[in-house]
Amino acid sequence: MENSMNGDSLEKLKGLQITSLDDDDEEQERETMPEESDDDDDYDDDDDDDEEEEHEPVTLGFLEKPKNRWSLLRHLFPSKAGGPPAWLDPVNLPSGRSCLCDICGEQLQFLIQVYAPISEKDSTFHRTLFVFMCPSMKCLLRDQHEQWKRLPESSSRSVKVFSCQLPRSNPFYSREPPKCNGTDKPSGPGVALCNWCGTWKGYKVCSSCRKAHYCSQKHQAMHWQTGHKLECQQLSLTGQSSDTNPSNGGTSATETQKVASKSLWPEYEMINEDESEYDTEMSEDNGHANALISKPGKDDTMNSMFSNFEGDDDRKSWASFQERIGKAPEQVLRYCRSASAKSLWPMSSGRPSKDDIPKCSYCGSPRCFEFQILPQLLYYFGVKNDVDSLDWATIVIYTCEASCEAGVSYKEEFVWVQQSSTIVNVP
Repeated sequence: MENSMNGDSLEKLKGLQITSLDDDDEEQERETMPEESDDDDDYDDDDDDDEEEEHEPVTLGFLEKPKNRWSLLRHLFPSKAGGPPAWLDPVNLPSGRSCLCDICGEQLQFLIQVYAPISEKDSTFHRTLFVFMCPSMKCLLRDQHEQWKRLPESSSRSVKVFSCQLPRSNPFYSREPPKCNGTDKPSGPGVALCNWCGTWKGYKVCSSCRKAHYCSQKHQAMHWQTGHKLECQQLSLTGQSSDTNPSNGGTSATETQKVASKSLWPEYEMINEDESEYDTEMSEDNGHANALISKPGKDDTMNSMFSNFEGDDDRKSWASFQERIGKAPEQVLRYCRSASAKSLWPMSSGRPSKDDIPKCSYCGSPRCFEFQILPQLLYYFGVKNDVDSLDWATIVIYTCEASCEAGVSYKEEFVWVQQSSTIVNVP
């Protein structure tokens, strides 16, 4: 992928809180995310492995505006950020409280999805991970305390991740690879989605036009207040809707559903690159990379965060992070599903121990690190650098090591959010 951001954009990008993944650099193969290793798992410890550097291949995720409207449709198995999700199983979606922020009770907003099949198992021929988040920073700060709770104590989360996997032969997609030219189609439509958010199942139907679907009464009211009142009359007269399949009320199989909400994060396609490619580039132009991530006196956000670190361990972690991220400052995601992979934390404090990572609630297997999301994503989403704006140091995703075949289509996995030590205290 060509990194095409201009100098001004890079200056804005480097001013974010940034974090990264593993402890060293290596190479990766394949355009989709890398596959599972057979090694035993090894989680992130608070202080045991700070000195050790892992030599695991890492795949980096970069964002681009989609070149075609059809390129992010679900039957092309995209990795993407923002907008509505491209559900892998378009029928059996998460439901009930799984869709809600456990702290404020509002619907979660789609953040990012990663297509990461595991070829060793037929049941994971297709596999996608979906991350959702409450856009409220207040809820995220509460989440900081909740994530430390251990079973049997239940935790209330404002960030959730779901994994979905399908065998090659399934009701939704052809056994053959998609053509990726806008001509192929899924095997059938999905369930009707909410006309407001385009994210969750629209189990409520407008009583007047019988065309619009909603995941909650609040979203129905918001849609009515912002234009559906007039649209409803038109739909009632025409008996048509461009957002749903007339035959069964499901979402169109070949078109992107129109979403009424203007508060979704901007939609991007994720492009994957091997980190090893940037090792060579950095060795050729090390000074340029350093300039992108660190300019003393010009980067108030970074300098403020650095000056408030709790001690030498935090400063050491931050230095390690800076060196690693400097190879490709525009990256928003780092992926390495290996039992020995560890996330590279921007701070030594606020990271989980092995015991803090719960085992799979479906099969009891350990969970392993799979990928982490960097705060550069906030730049692409246009999130302001205000005191009350959404922010994080890193979001780390742990998934079932066995990728078990649970009885549900979307299994909830485990997510850990690290914040700057200066903002985690909540009254």
